[in-house]
Amino acid sequence: MPVSLKSYNTFGIDYQCAELIEVTDTAKLPELVHSLDTQGQSYFILGGGSNVLLTSDIDVTVLKMANLGVEITEDEDHWFLSVAAGENWHQLVSWTLAQGMPGLENLALIPGTVGAAPIQNIGAYGVELMDVCDWVEYLSLPDCQTVRLKNDECEFGYRESIFKSRLKDKAIITRVGFRLPKLWQPKLNYGPLAEFSVDTVTPQMIFERVIAVRSDKLPDPAKLGNAGSFFKNPIVDAATFAAIVKQYPDAVAYALDDGRMKLAAGWLIDKAGLKGFRQGDAGVHDKQALVLVNFGGASGKEILQLAKHVISEVRSRFGVLLEPEPNVVGKLSILRE
Repeated sequence: MPVSLKSYNTFGIDYQCAELIEVTDTAKLPELVHSLDTQGQSYFILGGGSNVLLTSDIDVTVLKMANLGVEITEDEDHWFLSVAAGENWHQLVSWTLAQGMPGLENLALIPGTVGAAPIQNIGAYGVELMDVCDWVEYLSLPDCQTVRLKNDECEFGYRESIFKSRLKDKAIITRVGFRLPKLWQPKLNYGPLAEFSVDTVTPQMIFERVIAVRSDKLPDPAKLGNAGSFFKNPIVDAATFAAIVKQYPDAVAYALDDGRMKLAAGWLIDKAGLKGFRQGDAGVHDKQALVLVNFGGASGKEILQLAKHVISEVRSRFGVLLEPEPNVVGKLSILRE
């Protein structure tokens, strides 16, 4: 029987899937996958639904990862965490701090599940998942073998990983390992954290500041449908950045080690005059231009049309191509009508 996915995606868009199965025991996952394959039934893996834009009903079985559990070991220098894919990401960050194991505080309040985190190498305020990830365990498809990749095998990049490229649709992440140094070093390079002193700041102070800033700028999906940051911060060469700065001296960007510059996508969208822009029930958030929102009745198609408009306007003004972060699922994609 078809199941509504409205409560399973943070945009709150009401499309249906053929069937929805919550996976609480990954030991049963191979049997489930084999059964679906035998029936010729396609399936889609869903975490917290915070990085998905649905654009139509999908005639597939949705497997909702809901396995839970955290295991901890340690040596003289590190804590090692083995975390089930279905665990809520922010709750994990909060829990580790409560246990006196800092290191994830910069990544507070990022929506979604632990299993989804490695796929796009989530990051915020100078820290990315790749900085704290030890390994990722997944069920390979279609042979249903359990595989564990070490950090350097995951091909992490800016909002990228092997799970978005070579292993896309070929892996179901079941657990993620974390390596947290006991000798904690604060990361204060970005924005509102730069005002802290490295000598007096605590993990809890960073955690609380990140929550405050994100809460102020990013809408609560329970009140206003959204998927967080909709666009990646584009990376450009030095010449392109110099040309932009010549016209816009206030351009916001961060220098990378290879000489390129990471432009703030939110600044580009704002400068293009699109902050607060609205098409029907689809809009650009009026506090953070990086976020596209559903005011209540927007369809996936309408959110997609808005995204295309934003991409077109930014490219026209700056010559820079924005790329979407969410996984667009359904009959429409960001590239075709």
